[in-house]
Amino acid sequence: MLRQMKLTKSVQILFCYKTRPKASEVLTNHIRQCKLPHWTSFFVKYKSVENDQFGKSHFNWNVDGINYHILRTGCFPFIKYHCTRRPFQNLEQENDFFTFLKVVNLAKKHKADFKKRQFNDEWKHRYFMNSLNGKLITCKDCLHLLMDSVAGC
Repeated sequence: MLRQMKLTKSVQILFCYKTRPKASEVLTNHIRQCKLPHWTSFFVKYKSVENDQFGKSHFNWNVDGINYHILRTGCFPFIKYHCTRRPFQNLEQENDFFTFLKVVNLAKKHKADFKKRQFNDEWKHRYFMNSLNGKLITCKDCLHLLMDSVAGC
């Protein structure tokens, strides 16, 4: 029964994925609904759209004959769009630059997470001398002793 429910859920997810609008359609419709403004920005949830603009950070987008420069970035669980009405330009270098910045920021985040985990692992394995009985204790035990001594005051 549980396996059948999981299979049904998987089919529903696949079915829903195909019925979601493309991110490009949402972008075009948002600009049209705002009556072709000079500038606008908006968020859309990743799971609400089919991400057909993956890998694009800064690009031209034509809506009803009017060109927009789109700055697109992810701030999970959302995709954020900044749209500015501007003449057509070759934005390949800017797109590459913004993609590079995203990769660098992602690498920094992972490096920070690694350092944090490494520090936590080192801290968990440190031992302290219990001044009451001379035995070695772990940090976890040390915390319990500290809490007990505070509670006894």
